Amino acid sequence: MADSRNEKARKAAGSIGLVTPQDQPAVPQAPAADETWELPYGTARVYYAEGQRGVVRPVVLADGFNLGPSDLDWLYDWLENGRYPFVSQLRARGRTLVLVGFDERSESILTNADTMMAAILRTSAEQLGDARLMVGGFSMGGIVARYALAKMETQRIDHRAGVYVSFDSPHRGAWVPIGLQAFAHYLAKTGDDTYLRQISSPASQQMLWRYLDALDATPAESPLRTRFKEQLQQVGGWPRIPRLIGVASGRGDGVGNGVEAGKETLSCAGPLFAGTRFLAQSQGKKAQVAALDGVLGGPHTITTDDFPELDGAPGGTLESFGIIADALTGVGEEVEATHRSVCFVPSVSAVSVRDLDRHDDLYTNIDELDPDQSELDDFLLSADNDPHTLMTPDIGEWVLDRLPD
Repeated sequence: MADSRNEKARKAAGSIGLVTPQDQPAVPQAPAADETWELPYGTARVYYAEGQRGVVRPVVLADGFNLGPSDLDWLYDWLENGRYPFVSQLRARGRTLVLVGFDERSESILTNADTMMAAILRTSAEQLGDARLMVGGFSMGGIVARYALAKMETQRIDHRAGVYVSFDSPHRGAWVPIGLQAFAHYLAKTGDDTYLRQISSPASQQMLWRYLDALDATPAESPLRTRFKEQLQQVGGWPRIPRLIGVASGRGDGVGNGVEAGKETLSCAGPLFAGTRFLAQSQGKKAQVAALDGVLGGPHTITTDDFPELDGAPGGTLESFGIIADALTGVGEEVEATHRSVCFVPSVSAVSVRDLDRHDDLYTNIDELDPDQSELDDFLLSADNDPHTLMTPDIGEWVLDRLPD
């Protein structure tokens, strides 16, 4: 019986994803690209503008974080077949789309920036005409593009970008609940460390505001993040030539997503993890965020000190608890998920106006701030706290209206 329960726990551990479930259904294959470019550590798919037979007025956009190689079919589907057909609208405006994917999305941002630099140079070499490029990316892809452009300027390489754009990118850091990071270490006891490998990957550590490097450790800024911030500053922090724009998937009025601090987000009643429960991040000393128990041992009580109320903050959301709930339900666990989604990229991070350390900064009414407080030249916040990087009509039209001439 114990072996059977351990095997079920192992199966659940292998299906949990940080951003999406590892066993999510396949999406329809994207339309055939007009060109496919092999790049260092990655690939690009090129979709010509309507009526064109070459690369004209290009837009170069990088994929975001996950485990394994980029799934450009999934990225195309996310952009085209949701609330707004971004790819079609972009091509109808006479623009070529270059979608850049990575051999390993969880690899260091610096490594994937080499892929992005190669994509930018290839785009310039193939381009018909002399229009300036729009260059950017989704989530982590926006950070990759930011670093790539800044590094090219430092090396005096002409990137020819007129506009840089980030889609809900964690410029000041991203958030994964500490209780879930602890659960990743706990699940690794099954022998399947899929979830842990995502959280502990180089790119994840470089982006996460706080990181837990062991089940009984104290959450802190990862040394990889500290070093990455230093390396980003060594290339100037931001590119200086293009206009810098960005969009947030979260609200700008300081209103959170309704996840109440200290309240239960997910609980398990067995047979695998009876007694395991997670609580939304609250402020104060020794704030409990999880209790882990079950076939893998325990109980383990997970706490934090002096964190702001990050789970309920304004920002783009992820189904961080929902993904786990579905995986556990799939192996027969009795689960109650009170809150499937929590904040992933706070609005203040996506538009680079505040750090995440202070509660009041996290819940700042950005709409009332002087726009000059942002490191971006222009930005757009969403009407609601939407799913991370969701392409909405407001976001799609706003970005297309800011394409370089």
